Amino acid sequence: MQQLRPRQLAEWLADASRPQPLLLDVREAWEYELCHLPDTQHIPMHVVPARCAELPTDRDIVVICHHGGRSMQVAMFLERQGYAAVHNLAGGVDAWANEVDASLRRY
Repeated sequence: MQQLRPRQLAEWLADASRPQPLLLDVREAWEYELCHLPDTQHIPMHVVPARCAELPTDRDIVVICHHGGRSMQVAMFLERQGYAAVHNLAGGVDAWANEVDASLRRY
């Protein structure tokens, strides 16, 4: 699993020459409703084990939560399941709001 800072992810998403990653938000539904990055797939952390077969194995996955702790646990779980290209958004949506998009609602 690789750690990815928000600015690194923003640069990746802006680079049309790179295949786009799947953005997997693992926060609870109420958190996701408050704020989320565009084009994310929402699967709360507690249901990832039951739904991980829905995730592509041939695409980079960036796992996102509030501060980066839950997403790191999910990223490690996905690696143990055989997903090879998994990244954790270090600092989560909170860091994204601080470093990339100040309009993103904070909580």
